[in-house]
Amino acid sequence: MKTVDSFNFKNKKALVRVDFNVPLNDKYEITDLTRIKAVEPTIRKILNDGGSAILMSHLGRPKSGPEEKFSLKHLVNELSDRFGTMVKFASDCIGEESIKLSEALKPGEILLLENLRFHAEEKKGDAGFAQKLAKLGDVYVNDAFGTAHRAHASTSVIAQFFDDKMAGYVMEAELANVKKVLERPKRPFTAIMGGVKISDKILIIEKMLDKIDNLLIGGGMSYTFFKALGGNVGKSLVEEDKLELAGMLIKKAKEKGVNLELPIDSVIADDFNNNANTQIAKNFSIPDGWMGLDIGPEAREVFSNIIRESGTILWNGPMGVFEMPNFANGTSAIAKAVVEATEKGGFSLIGGGDSAAAVNNLGYGNKVSYVSTGGGALLEYMEGKELPGVTALE
Repeated sequence: MKTVDSFNFKNKKALVRVDFNVPLNDKYEITDLTRIKAVEPTIRKILNDGGSAILMSHLGRPKSGPEEKFSLKHLVNELSDRFGTMVKFASDCIGEESIKLSEALKPGEILLLENLRFHAEEKKGDAGFAQKLAKLGDVYVNDAFGTAHRAHASTSVIAQFFDDKMAGYVMEAELANVKKVLERPKRPFTAIMGGVKISDKILIIEKMLDKIDNLLIGGGMSYTFFKALGGNVGKSLVEEDKLELAGMLIKKAKEKGVNLELPIDSVIADDFNNNANTQIAKNFSIPDGWMGLDIGPEAREVFSNIIRESGTILWNGPMGVFEMPNFANGTSAIAKAVVEATEKGGFSLIGGGDSAAAVNNLGYGNKVSYVSTGGGALLEYMEGKELPGVTALE
């Protein structure tokens, strides 16, 4: 796979697939710049070489056609300030205007195309649509690891129309860091799995049991395990159809010599809101009418001690409903322990999505080894699946 470092972009128009799927508030202001900052070095390399950059991305999930709240025009000011140049904007990613703007683009300039998903052909992986996009640039760069698991027009189909196609710095770093964890982990290797559903994590848990020493399970998915073990979990979230599966994973971990740790206790609440009444309960005996919304103090202690002694850490998914301050302590404690392990020389990979948001919000983004920008793509790669966006560059 070629990377941007091995290419000179002088006088070239680089068509760059970026991941600008950023959160906007009701005033259309960007509330988290992580994804924009991540792709900045790739864009700067192109401009510094004397090339120009044509940026294409999706934003949100538009139903059918253009929607104001999903327009990429809301990013123009931020990008212009960041790169010190007036970023040009095409109000459609294909068609007359985008062709004219791309043809007129001079070295050092940036053109941002409107949301790719305003066209249904993008998600369908339509070759005709991909070819129209391809005509805008001389070379193709994919730096959107977060969408690499999708066989969409701009992420994989488009590559066939270019002789020069390559990975940007984000794509390169994501793959290098995942390989480091999967192929050369420093022991002990601890995986921390949180979030709501076992069904979302089943494949990665099964795959990782062959590689890890410790598996720490928190978040909503832990209550399915407790119910499978015969515990009373009150009205905590349980996937009833996954009880057998949870039992099987516990058995498999034992057979493979993996230390599977479930949280001893929980912060429980009588309602799903930040101001609910709360108490601490052991996870085998949560009273009826109460639900677990965060790992408890004993669990925080046990988990943190294991994490601090780890050589390699993979973390995917929060320990509780961390969006509510009263149920964020578990996630904060785990983040702090991951930082401490990293400071002691451990390698920590934070797997996208909510865990990445939690680490960044706590100000620990630069205190862990790597924060992945690709939630679903990272999971699928670790599950051993082929990523169309990666394969297309090989």
